[in-house]
Amino acid sequence: MPPRQVLQAISGLVAGLFVAILAGTVVANALPRITAELGASQSSYTWVIIAELLAMTATVPLWGKLSDLYSKKLLLQTSLGMFVVGSLLAGFSQGVGTLIFSRVVQGVGAGGLTALTQVVMAAVIPPRKLGRYSGVFGAVFSGATVAGPLIGGLLVDTSWLGWRWCFFIGVPFALLAIALLQRTLHLPHVRRDVKIDWLGAFLIVAGVSALLIWVSMAGSTFDWFSWQTAALAGGGTLLLAAAVRVESRAAEPIIPLSIFRNRTVALTSLASLLVGVGLFGGTVFLSQFFQVAMGKSPTTAGLMSLPLILGSLAASTFAGHRISATGRWKRYLVAGTVLMTAGLALLSTIGSHTPFVLLSVYMAVLGTGVGMLTQNLVLAAQNDVPADTLGSATAVLSFSRSMGGTVGTSVLGAVLAHRVATELAAGRTAAGDTPGGGAGQGVPDATTLPASVRALVENAYGIAIAELFLWATPFALLALIAVLFIKEKPLKTTTSTERLAEESALAAGGRALPTPTDTPRADLAEASTKGSGGCPGTTRLLGRRPSRRTSGRP
Repeated sequence: MPPRQVLQAISGLVAGLFVAILAGTVVANALPRITAELGASQSSYTWVIIAELLAMTATVPLWGKLSDLYSKKLLLQTSLGMFVVGSLLAGFSQGVGTLIFSRVVQGVGAGGLTALTQVVMAAVIPPRKLGRYSGVFGAVFSGATVAGPLIGGLLVDTSWLGWRWCFFIGVPFALLAIALLQRTLHLPHVRRDVKIDWLGAFLIVAGVSALLIWVSMAGSTFDWFSWQTAALAGGGTLLLAAAVRVESRAAEPIIPLSIFRNRTVALTSLASLLVGVGLFGGTVFLSQFFQVAMGKSPTTAGLMSLPLILGSLAASTFAGHRISATGRWKRYLVAGTVLMTAGLALLSTIGSHTPFVLLSVYMAVLGTGVGMLTQNLVLAAQNDVPADTLGSATAVLSFSRSMGGTVGTSVLGAVLAHRVATELAAGRTAAGDTPGGGAGQGVPDATTLPASVRALVENAYGIAIAELFLWATPFALLALIAVLFIKEKPLKTTTSTERLAEESALAAGGRALPTPTDTPRADLAEASTKGSGGCPGTTRLLGRRPSRRTSGRP
């Protein structure tokens, strides 16, 4: 593909990734209005969020495996089509049951977009040049995560639009992405014998779903120590154990267990899981901090998140260009985790009266770390796996990050509810006043509370949300430790499509010669010299000086 066509295709990928991430965050500020209009219960309020996250996280590995077997372009357009259908169903929903079902459809499509975007990028851009584009995708990922509540708040606050446009807004972007990809994305497809491990796929989805339902509802719908916990946690664990056994024997496993023998894949997956816990678990509650602890409107709360977005955009763009220019990437992973840890630690010191200038500095530090980290973890893993398992390896990283984000959001949300209730009880005891009900059941509207109650609620949420950042900090520190053990390897200069063609040709010939990027220079020179009959010119081309004996000189 010529450079102009690559840029056009990447535009389609950017649009698709943006709507996939936006779908999970845009409803944050709109849910109180949605559930009130549809007459939904508190459990339904929770399921509108959980359904999309659950479907997206659970199906990412399956999309990744399918991309190793079928046309990546067709799968990408299919996932975009499912996202459009789910979005339209959600926007026209007249009942909460239809809304929850449509969120599942949206989540399945978003899972495909999350996994396939990275796979297609590797298919058209070699790792050495991928850095400059990865910066853009990192900024889109972080921006959509944080800007979602802002967009949702603007739509809800605009009388002639309303909450339904939180779902409709992604449809034009998805249709534009389908059109751009149909016109500009041309990928050769290497035909392979297709054997999908459907039993393994079912066990993985069922096991992950059970665990995600547990962590999402424990502490709110039922206690952490209850029969529901035993059933969901125990059942999920048993299903995943059965999945491991099935996958170890399958001809085409959904998640090839052999990829975890690769040190880079194992460590980047662990780091992605920890980053997901820290990033989502911390930043998803920033909107609540601005609205409740500081008394801002949904629109203003979204605008106050701009330092985080801008820090991520600047850092991801800078790191991407430097990686493409120098070929060195580990330093940016280390710097990113250090800055992310520092940003979370700094945000743990905030309160309801913290000046916004100081808050902006703390958010910029966190955003800079996130921008250097998220996409470059994927780059490191894609650079170190065979082309025929690249889809599965990429999906594992996306799955790890989504799993970490879902677990972090759910667990820290339960911690938030408990901490707010404790602070409000202490405040009532000290002031002899009782705030309006529902403090622990949803996000209160601080602007409608009496002055004395408002001060009490603002203080409680300020303390509780700051404590969440403190809880998230150790996960970022553990991610730093994992990153330190990743071994830096030279970035390949060929796309995954070219590598797959080479691997297929070698396999068809019955002989798999080592490639320069995977073989020590001395061994490669020796093998090439033997294959060429000892030709000194071949040895020189491989970077090794010919000896006097081979050159024929005295």
